[in-house]
Amino acid sequence: MSARDPLSALNVSRGGTALEPAHPIDLAARVRDLRKARGWTLERAAKSAGLARSTLSKIENGQMSPTYDALKKLAQGLEISVPQLFTPPERPAASGRMAVTRSDEGQAQPTPTYDHRLLAAQLTAKKMLPYQARVRARSMEDFDGWVRHGGEEFLYVLTGEVRLFTEFYAPVDMKRGDSAYYDASMGHNVVSLSREDAQILWVTSLA
Repeated sequence: MSARDPLSALNVSRGGTALEPAHPIDLAARVRDLRKARGWTLERAAKSAGLARSTLSKIENGQMSPTYDALKKLAQGLEISVPQLFTPPERPAASGRMAVTRSDEGQAQPTPTYDHRLLAAQLTAKKMLPYQARVRARSMEDFDGWVRHGGEEFLYVLTGEVRLFTEFYAPVDMKRGDSAYYDASMGHNVVSLSREDAQILWVTSLA
Protein backbone atom coordinates (compact mmCIF):
# COMPACT_ATOMS: atom_id res chain seq x y z
CA MET A 1 0.00 0.00 0.00
CA SER A 2 1.48 3.35 -1.00
CA ALA A 3 1.61 6.32 1.32
CA ARG A 4 -0.42 8.31 -1.18
CA ASP A 5 -3.28 5.79 -1.16
CA PRO A 6 -3.92 4.90 2.52
CA LEU A 7 -7.51 3.71 1.85
CA SER A 8 -6.68 1.24 -0.90
CA ALA A 9 -6.69 -1.68 1.54
CA LEU A 10 -10.23 -0.80 2.60
CA ASN A 11 -11.75 -0.93 -0.87
CA VAL A 12 -14.55 -3.46 -1.25
CA SER A 13 -13.58 -6.48 -3.31
CA ARG A 14 -16.03 -8.28 -5.57
CA GLY A 15 -16.06 -11.11 -3.08
CA GLY A 16 -17.08 -8.78 -0.28
CA THR A 17 -14.15 -9.81 1.91
CA ALA A 18 -12.82 -6.31 2.60
CA LEU A 19 -14.42 -3.51 4.53
CA GLU A 20 -16.11 -0.64 2.74
CA PRO A 21 -14.49 2.75 3.37
CA ALA A 22 -16.45 5.03 5.66
CA HIS A 23 -18.02 8.09 4.09
CA PRO A 24 -18.96 11.29 5.92
CA ILE A 25 -22.63 11.59 6.74
CA ASP A 26 -24.65 14.32 5.07
CA LEU A 27 -26.38 15.56 8.21
CA ALA A 28 -28.94 17.60 6.29
CA ALA A 29 -30.05 14.58 4.24
CA ARG A 30 -29.92 12.30 7.28
CA VAL A 31 -32.25 14.55 9.31
CA ARG A 32 -34.61 14.94 6.36
CA ASP A 33 -34.69 11.16 5.74
CA LEU A 34 -35.35 10.42 9.43
CA ARG A 35 -38.23 12.89 9.48
CA LYS A 36 -39.78 11.57 6.26
CA ALA A 37 -39.39 7.96 7.42
CA ARG A 38 -41.73 8.87 10.27
CA GLY A 39 -44.15 10.56 7.92
CA TRP A 40 -43.73 13.85 9.79
CA THR A 41 -44.10 17.33 8.38
CA LEU A 42 -41.53 19.99 9.13
CA GLU A 43 -43.98 21.54 11.58
CA ARG A 44 -44.51 18.34 13.52
CA ALA A 45 -40.80 17.46 13.67
CA ALA A 46 -39.86 20.97 14.72
CA LYS A 47 -42.49 20.99 17.44
CA SER A 48 -41.36 17.59 18.71
CA ALA A 49 -37.76 18.80 18.85
CA GLY A 50 -38.62 22.17 20.35
CA LEU A 51 -37.09 24.02 17.42
CA ALA A 52 -38.45 26.70 15.13
CA ARG A 53 -39.72 25.41 11.81
CA SER A 54 -37.38 27.77 9.98
CA THR A 55 -34.42 26.42 11.95
CA LEU A 56 -35.22 22.80 11.05
CA SER A 57 -35.76 23.79 7.41
CA LYS A 58 -32.33 25.44 7.29
CA ILE A 59 -30.72 22.35 8.85
CA GLU A 60 -32.38 20.03 6.33
CA ASN A 61 -31.30 22.25 3.44
CA GLY A 62 -27.71 22.54 4.68
CA GLN A 63 -28.06 26.27 5.24
CA MET A 64 -26.88 26.14 8.85
CA SER A 65 -24.82 23.90 11.11
CA PRO A 66 -26.77 23.02 14.25
CA THR A 67 -25.24 23.56 17.68
CA TYR A 68 -24.80 20.59 19.98
CA ASP A 69 -27.84 21.77 21.92
CA ALA A 70 -29.88 21.76 18.72
CA LEU A 71 -28.56 18.28 17.87
CA LYS A 72 -29.69 16.99 21.28
CA LYS A 73 -33.14 18.48 20.73
CA LEU A 74 -33.31 16.96 17.27
CA ALA A 75 -32.33 13.53 18.55
CA GLN A 76 -34.83 13.69 21.39
CA GLY A 77 -37.56 14.88 19.05
CA LEU A 78 -36.83 12.02 16.63
CA GLU A 79 -36.57 9.59 19.57
CA ILE A 80 -33.02 8.52 18.76
CA SER A 81 -29.58 9.17 20.24
CA VAL A 82 -27.25 11.91 19.03
CA PRO A 83 -24.77 9.38 17.55
CA GLN A 84 -27.59 7.91 15.47
CA LEU A 85 -27.86 11.24 13.66
CA PHE A 86 -24.40 10.49 12.27
CA THR A 87 -24.93 6.78 11.66
CA PRO A 88 -25.70 5.66 8.09
CA PRO A 89 -29.05 3.86 7.74
CA GLU A 90 -28.73 0.11 7.71
CA ARG A 91 -29.02 -1.47 4.31
CA PRO A 92 -31.74 -4.13 4.19
CA ALA A 93 -30.29 -7.59 3.85
CA ALA A 94 -30.87 -9.22 0.47
CA SER A 95 -33.29 -12.13 0.75
CA GLY A 96 -31.69 -13.91 -2.18
CA ARG A 97 -35.06 -15.09 -3.48
CA MET A 98 -35.27 -15.95 -7.15
CA ALA A 99 -37.50 -17.98 -9.43
CA VAL A 100 -37.07 -18.85 -13.10
CA THR A 101 -40.10 -19.89 -15.17
CA ARG A 102 -39.36 -21.38 -18.59
CA SER A 103 -41.53 -20.55 -21.59
CA ASP A 104 -43.28 -23.93 -21.48
CA GLU A 105 -43.81 -23.83 -17.73
CA GLY A 106 -46.08 -21.85 -15.42
CA GLN A 107 -49.14 -22.80 -13.42
CA ALA A 108 -52.16 -22.90 -15.75
CA GLN A 109 -55.46 -21.37 -14.61
CA PRO A 110 -57.99 -21.37 -17.48
CA THR A 111 -61.14 -19.22 -17.30
CA PRO A 112 -63.94 -18.60 -19.82
CA THR A 113 -62.30 -15.33 -20.92
CA TYR A 114 -58.57 -15.80 -20.28
CA ASP A 115 -56.13 -18.68 -20.08
CA HIS A 116 -53.83 -17.56 -17.28
CA ARG A 117 -50.37 -18.98 -16.72
CA LEU A 118 -48.95 -17.94 -13.33
CA LEU A 119 -45.23 -17.12 -13.31
CA ALA A 120 -42.87 -17.60 -10.35
CA ALA A 121 -45.63 -19.68 -8.76
CA GLN A 122 -43.14 -21.45 -6.49
CA LEU A 123 -42.45 -18.25 -4.54
CA THR A 124 -44.73 -17.52 -1.60
CA ALA A 125 -45.55 -14.17 0.02
CA LYS A 126 -44.81 -12.28 -3.20
CA LYS A 127 -45.43 -8.54 -3.48
CA MET A 128 -46.25 -8.88 -7.17
CA LEU A 129 -48.26 -11.45 -9.08
CA PRO A 130 -46.87 -11.90 -12.62
CA TYR A 131 -48.80 -13.96 -15.12
CA GLN A 132 -49.15 -14.44 -18.84
CA ALA A 133 -52.62 -14.63 -20.32
CA ARG A 134 -54.10 -15.75 -23.60
CA VAL A 135 -57.09 -13.48 -24.22
CA ARG A 136 -60.03 -15.58 -25.36
CA ALA A 137 -62.75 -12.95 -24.92
CA ARG A 138 -63.89 -11.10 -28.02
CA SER A 139 -66.47 -8.70 -26.58
CA MET A 140 -67.68 -7.25 -23.28
CA GLU A 141 -70.63 -9.65 -23.42
CA ASP A 142 -68.19 -12.47 -22.72
CA PHE A 143 -67.72 -11.12 -19.18
CA ASP A 144 -70.07 -11.31 -16.24
CA GLY A 145 -69.57 -7.64 -15.34
CA TRP A 146 -66.33 -5.81 -14.55
CA VAL A 147 -63.21 -7.49 -13.23
CA ARG A 148 -61.90 -5.58 -10.21
CA HIS A 149 -59.56 -6.36 -7.34
CA GLY A 150 -57.15 -4.64 -4.98
CA GLY A 151 -53.75 -3.22 -5.88
CA GLU A 152 -52.39 -1.76 -9.09
CA GLU A 153 -51.82 -3.55 -12.36
CA PHE A 154 -49.44 -3.40 -15.31
CA LEU A 155 -50.44 -4.83 -18.69
CA TYR A 156 -48.06 -5.44 -21.60
CA VAL A 157 -49.16 -6.76 -25.00
CA LEU A 158 -46.92 -9.61 -26.17
CA THR A 159 -48.68 -10.63 -29.39
CA GLY A 160 -51.78 -9.61 -31.30
CA GLU A 161 -54.02 -6.66 -30.56
CA VAL A 162 -56.35 -6.06 -27.61
CA ARG A 163 -58.91 -3.54 -26.45
CA LEU A 164 -58.67 -2.44 -22.82
CA PHE A 165 -62.00 -1.45 -21.31
CA THR A 166 -61.96 0.47 -18.03
CA GLU A 167 -64.71 1.82 -15.84
CA PHE A 168 -63.70 5.48 -16.01
CA TYR A 169 -61.96 5.83 -19.38
CA ALA A 170 -62.76 5.34 -23.03
CA PRO A 171 -61.66 1.95 -24.47
CA VAL A 172 -58.03 1.82 -25.60
CA ASP A 173 -56.81 -0.32 -28.50
CA MET A 174 -53.33 -1.72 -27.90
CA LYS A 175 -50.94 -3.69 -30.08
CA ARG A 176 -47.70 -5.58 -29.50
CA GLY A 177 -45.32 -3.57 -27.32
CA ASP A 178 -48.01 -1.29 -25.88
CA SER A 179 -48.54 -1.20 -22.12
CA ALA A 180 -50.89 0.24 -19.52
CA TYR A 181 -50.67 0.82 -15.77
CA TYR A 182 -53.89 1.33 -13.82
CA ASP A 183 -55.74 1.09 -10.54
CA ALA A 184 -57.02 -2.49 -10.42
CA SER A 185 -59.93 -1.58 -8.13
CA MET A 186 -61.34 0.24 -11.16
CA GLY A 187 -63.44 -2.10 -13.28
CA HIS A 188 -61.43 -3.43 -16.24
CA ASN A 189 -61.70 -6.05 -18.97
CA VAL A 190 -59.52 -6.97 -21.95
CA VAL A 191 -60.72 -8.46 -25.23
CA SER A 192 -58.74 -9.69 -28.22
CA LEU A 193 -59.15 -7.88 -31.53
CA SER A 194 -56.90 -10.33 -33.37
CA ARG A 195 -58.00 -13.34 -35.37
CA GLU A 196 -55.73 -15.38 -33.10
CA ASP A 197 -55.97 -15.03 -29.33
CA ALA A 198 -53.75 -12.19 -28.17
CA GLN A 199 -51.06 -12.85 -25.56
CA ILE A 200 -50.47 -10.38 -22.74
CA LEU A 201 -48.32 -10.10 -19.64
CA TRP A 202 -49.99 -8.91 -16.45
CA VAL A 203 -48.23 -7.90 -13.23
CA THR A 204 -50.50 -7.19 -10.26
CA SER A 205 -49.29 -5.66 -7.00
CA LEU A 206 -50.18 -7.59 -3.87
CA ALA A 207 -48.87 -5.19 -1.22
